[in-house]
Order: sequence, then C-alpha cells, then structure tokens
Amino acid sequence: MTHLRTGERGPLRHRGLRRRERNALLAVALTAMTLTASGCVVVHGEREVLPTTTRAEAAKALKQFTDAYNKADAAYDGSLDADFTTGALADIDSARLKAGHVNNPGGNPGHSDLEFDDVTYTIPKKAGWPRWFLADAHGNKGGDDRWLLVFTRDSLSEPFQAAYLTLVAPDAVPKFRTDKDGWAQAVPADGDRLAVPPAGLSRDYATYLKSGGPVFADGPHTSGWRTDRRKSTKPGLATQYIDEPLTSGDYAPLALRTADGGAMVFFTTRYYAKETAAAGTSLPAQNQDVKALTKGDVKQTLTMQFVSNQVALDPAGSGKVSVLGRIQGLTSAQGS
Repeated sequence: MTHLRTGERGPLRHRGLRRRERNALLAVALTAMTLTASGCVVVHGEREVLPTTTRAEAAKALKQFTDAYNKADAAYDGSLDADFTTGALADIDSARLKAGHVNNPGGNPGHSDLEFDDVTYTIPKKAGWPRWFLADAHGNKGGDDRWLLVFTRDSLSEPFQAAYLTLVAPDAVPKFRTDKDGWAQAVPADGDRLAVPPAGLSRDYATYLKSGGPVFADGPHTSGWRTDRRKSTKPGLATQYIDEPLTSGDYAPLALRTADGGAMVFFTTRYYAKETAAAGTSLPAQNQDVKALTKGDVKQTLTMQFVSNQVALDPAGSGKVSVLGRIQGLTSAQGS
C-alpha cells in the first residue's frame, strides 16, 4: 500500500475542512492501490519499479491486435489496425496494406484469419515509460516457428501497440531471468555487461552488413544475407545497398535479460536497395506490390526503401551476437 504523509499535526480547527482533506487523501490512496493491483503506474510511477502490465491485460492486448490485424488484412485497409501497431511493424504493415489495396481495392481475396495459441507472456518490472512486454505464441501460419510480438505504450491513455514482430525456431527462444513472482528483467538501452549495449546493435548491424566484422555470428541474417546481396549484382544489373540504424522513439531497442546473464534484443534498421540497369538494357519486371509502392517511371534505376526488424541474442560479457530472426518490408520505391 502507498503511504501518504500530510505534514505535522496542527490545531484541530475547521473540522469540516479536515474531514474533506482526509476523504481526499483516502481517495488518492485507494486510487494508488487500484492502479497497483492492475499492474499500472502508481503515484510517482516514473520512479517505481513495477510490472509493466498484468497477464490479463497482456492477453487483452494480443487479442485486440489480432482482431484489428485480421480486419485490416481482410479489407486491405490500414486504418483498421493503425491504433494497434507502431514502430517497425507499423511501417511494414501499413505499406503492405497500401499495396494490397492498390492491387485489390475490394479487399484481400486470399484472406484467412491469423490465430494464436500456446501463448507465453514475458512481462518485465521496470520504472518509467515505455511500458512493454513480449508475447511468444504459436500461430496458424508460419509453420512451427514461434511468433514473437513486442507490445509497448507510452501512457495509460493509450492502448498497447505491437512494435516488433519476428518469427524464430521454437528452440531458439531463450529462458529469461525472472524473480520469485515470475516478472522478467528489462535491460536498459545502454546496459553494460553485454557484448554490445542494446542501443549499439542497430548501428553495428548496419556497419556489419556493409563491411563485415567480428560482432555478429554467422547465420542466415548475417553472413548469409551478405552473400545474398553480393549475388544480386549480375551482368547488366548492379545493385547497391545503404543501411541505416533506427534507434529513437518507437524504433528504440527493447531488451530482456536472459537466464544466462545475456539479453534478447529487438532492434530496427532501414536500408535502401538501388538497382541500375546497364546501358541498352532494362530492369527486370517488378511484381505488383512493388509497382503499387513506386513513384516515378522506372527506366534505368529503381531505389527501394525497406524497414527491417530483428531479434538477437546478445551474450553476457563478450562473444558474438546471434541474429535469430528478421522480418522486413518494402515501404516505398522511386523509379528513374
């Protein structure tokens, strides 16, 4: 219970006023108790270390997102789930729906509802905003992979919004460090005792994709992706890549302490892929979704912008960072 001090005792004058003051203080205390019971921020919540939500509220947030996502996908209407997405996922999802609407104004002819089961909620205790949590679920799409969704919000007046979405193999999800009540530990962006502070992963990943280096372990989203990029340049077609970190606001990294002392980190990057056809040749035909998001006439060049969100295991102390999963989406393109 929150204890509230009202100051030193004074003469008991104006008994009616003192009675109203006591009633007001009781109302404040009851409000603080109610907010504590619901897992929300209490008096001076910006300094209190508390669970970021309750498990019931987390389940409600996942259902709200799933319902809105299915409605938006069926209608190809980004306004129907805009209130429940943010950050990288909002960029990727809104562009996908925009392209779908251009090509199918009447809605998605291939729609089927996304459904989740076997859900685990990992809810950290932390002070201040944003308040966030991780939902780890099995979906009816994506095979056996686990769907990892990170929900966040910046005030009690806002709904939780899905900011990150990645799919990973079931055995790739680590165990998290929790207290006796099952609450997890959030790792600050500048957290030490890790191979790379979470705030540095987006920048280091962008640098790695350009020139390699020792930070990241080999895998499909690191060395494999660099190999795929080199293969994209062919006779008569040159492809150039520019990678940029995204680290602030709704793109800020979010990290959970793992049982071994490391961290699982969600982070965002943006990149551009510029395709240039040699003189006397033309670019390969683009699919309908790319065409829907392209401005200008595609003659000799096409510059595409992508947003990519990743989840990585950042080891304690030293070692190489392993990128477990990545989902990217085209957000715009320019032809010339």
